[in-house]
Amino acid sequence: MNSAKKPVALTEVIANPAAHEWQPVTTEGAFDSESQILLRNRYSEGVYGFELLTRFADTSGRFFWVDCGWVKAGENATTQPKLPELPSGQVSITGRLRLDSSLPRGSFFAIPGNKSDGLVSKANAQSGSATENFYIDLLSGSTASLTPDVPAQLPELSDGPHMAYALQWLFFGGLVVYGRFLIRRDVLSSKEL
Repeated sequence: MNSAKKPVALTEVIANPAAHEWQPVTTEGAFDSESQILLRNRYSEGVYGFELLTRFADTSGRFFWVDCGWVKAGENATTQPKLPELPSGQVSITGRLRLDSSLPRGSFFAIPGNKSDGLVSKANAQSGSATENFYIDLLSGSTASLTPDVPAQLPELSDGPHMAYALQWLFFGGLVVYGRFLIRRDVLSSKEL
C-alpha cells in the first residue's frame, strides 16, 4: 500500500502519479492564500464543516491544489469559518499524492463518470486556475502551523457487511432446502397412509 511508504520528493513520482497515489511526498514552494476553496458537506466526528483547498506553487513553477484539512463551519450559513493562517513565503510540505479521479464514480454515487469533472477540474473551474491533475492531502510542513488539526483521512478499506449478508443468504438457502425436505417427507408420509 502506497500510504505506508516513506515520503519521497514529488519530482520522483510526478512522471507517473497514478502509480504513486496515496504515497507521501515532499515538496517546497509557496501557498497562494488568495486562491482558496472550501468544499462543502464534509464531516468530522459528526460536526459539519469544509475541506480547505489552497493553490500551491512549487519551486519548479508547477501549480497544484493542497487539501489543508477540515475546518469547522461558522455559527450559521452567513458566518465564514475560521480558516487556518498559512505562512507566506517558501515552505516545505509533506502530504499524500492524490489523483483528480480518486473519488468513486458512476450513477450509484451520483457523480457522473466523465473524467473531466474531478475534484481538481472543479477547483480549477471555480478559481479560474490551471493546475496539475493531482492534489496533495497535507500532513505536515516546515512550520507547526502547516500541520492540519484534522487532516484528510485515508479511506476505510474493509469487507463491510458483505460477509454478514453472504452468511444470511446461505442460511436462508439452507432453510429453503430444509423446508422442501420437510414438505416432501410430509407428502410421502401422507401417501403411505
